[in-house]
Amino acid sequence: MTSFGNVAEYSAKHPKPAGVTFAYGTAGFRTIGETLESTVFRVGLLASLRSQSKQGKVIGVMITASHNHERDNGVKLVDPMGEMLQQSWEGYCSEIANAESNEQVVQVLASIAQAESIDLSITPRVVYARDTRPSGPLLQAALEDGLAALGTNATNYGIVTTPQLHYYVRCLNTAGTPAAYGEPTEAGYYEKYGQAFLRLVDGRPTPSPLHIDAANGVGAPQVRKLAAAINSPYFTADVSNSDTETLGRLNIDCGADYVKSNQRAPAGMVLKPGSRYCSFDGDADRIVYYFVDEHGTFRLLDGDKISTLVATYLRDLVATAGIEDLHVGVVQTAYANGSSTSYIKDTLKLPTAFAKTGVKHLHHEAEKMSIGVYFEANGHGTVLFGPSAVARLRDATPQTPAQADAIQRLWILRDLINESVGDAMSDMLLVEAILICKDWTLSQWNAAYTDLPSRLLKVVVADRTIFKTTNAEQTLTSPADLQNVVDSLVGKFPRGRSFVRPSGTEDAVRVYAEAATRADCDQLAYSVAGAVFDKAGGRGERPAEFL
Repeated sequence: MTSFGNVAEYSAKHPKPAGVTFAYGTAGFRTIGETLESTVFRVGLLASLRSQSKQGKVIGVMITASHNHERDNGVKLVDPMGEMLQQSWEGYCSEIANAESNEQVVQVLASIAQAESIDLSITPRVVYARDTRPSGPLLQAALEDGLAALGTNATNYGIVTTPQLHYYVRCLNTAGTPAAYGEPTEAGYYEKYGQAFLRLVDGRPTPSPLHIDAANGVGAPQVRKLAAAINSPYFTADVSNSDTETLGRLNIDCGADYVKSNQRAPAGMVLKPGSRYCSFDGDADRIVYYFVDEHGTFRLLDGDKISTLVATYLRDLVATAGIEDLHVGVVQTAYANGSSTSYIKDTLKLPTAFAKTGVKHLHHEAEKMSIGVYFEANGHGTVLFGPSAVARLRDATPQTPAQADAIQRLWILRDLINESVGDAMSDMLLVEAILICKDWTLSQWNAAYTDLPSRLLKVVVADRTIFKTTNAEQTLTSPADLQNVVDSLVGKFPRGRSFVRPSGTEDAVRVYAEAATRADCDQLAYSVAGAVFDKAGGRGERPAEFL
């Protein structure tokens, strides 16, 4: 039986820093790495309780800060099907992280166990991993103390990508069941996704090499292992920004977030017309593609473009399969470019739902669909095949060779996609397979629609908590009348759209704007930012560019 008797003693080795408040959000805990030691220790305790609350199912703990600067780190929990932690437990995470004494840590654990009616006689099981950050070993040691304090059966998966850990958790918890997901090993991961990729592209023309910017992160060694496991001319990887040893290189002037934000190639890559390029982020859960056209102009294919490519391919296969009540839907956030939304609705004729920012919100919305495609504009996303879709595919009786081929391809696609979480490597293989099957270049893919010019600004405010939103964060309900001001400004510009939402991590708000031309877009963005600063407590000197 689990006892909390050792917890205070272990906790004393990892004291909480004074005057610091921690909050568990969409990305888990994330801040300066060295300040997280006590928090990661306590996450170990909570992961153990979470496992017991799930009758001993495996819970995952990932130590990473994704696309953040190398000095940062973070930690998050992974639930039994490889999904993000159930939202109702996020409050427990924050509560135990902020306990001010060792005795209070024990009290919080006891109160959670009581509130959730947890059987403490169950042996908890936890798996964990980390990325390449220099603070990783310190935080891993703290986590291991937290697991040891509760006698947890723990397994260290070492340095892997965040999506790989999610995959391992799902595999471990579905082993021996009809929903078995794969082998919970690195080799099993490469086998599952690599073989599905090869089955999908078999017999098609082989492509040129793919040039991959790995953000000097954990994705670099892992994608090389993936390419070696595939061992086929269908996937030749030229990996750049793969230095995981030199301090200060992670995510600096490279990676998916840098390329998306700056609309330019990462350091260390010279783009040539006709070649394909993509970037991972630091823990390889985001991916964006890009190329230069014949005029040398940089072209970005972000999460919106990936979403529409995947949705198009799935829609066409579903139509050919001819299976009744099998449908494809797309989930987006307010940050999705308006042109992508119009293309999905008006050209693809697919249903579109909007969710709050954060992949956990998109994931839950996609679960409501037969086949749900979701990607944030930043390149984080995946596809979910719901129980009804799986049942209809299983029961389908093809009447023609074309139907049989389409059904088989849908099954293979399900094997190719990491349904537990957004996964840069799985998504990369998915995009590559679709491009090979359609015999498309990146230019042909990009030609589906043209993005509206957009601008994202930050406005520093005295109190971000006064900003309340509705309609998937697209409409302000507070401060009073500010939404009316935004609407009035939007109405002045053709195809104008703008929204204001509070930051989840700092006292600032984000202002997004798009319009038919770059000049109109910028005028709209800076006008809305100025209105927010003037009417809702802008802090500091008013930026000169605000209108």
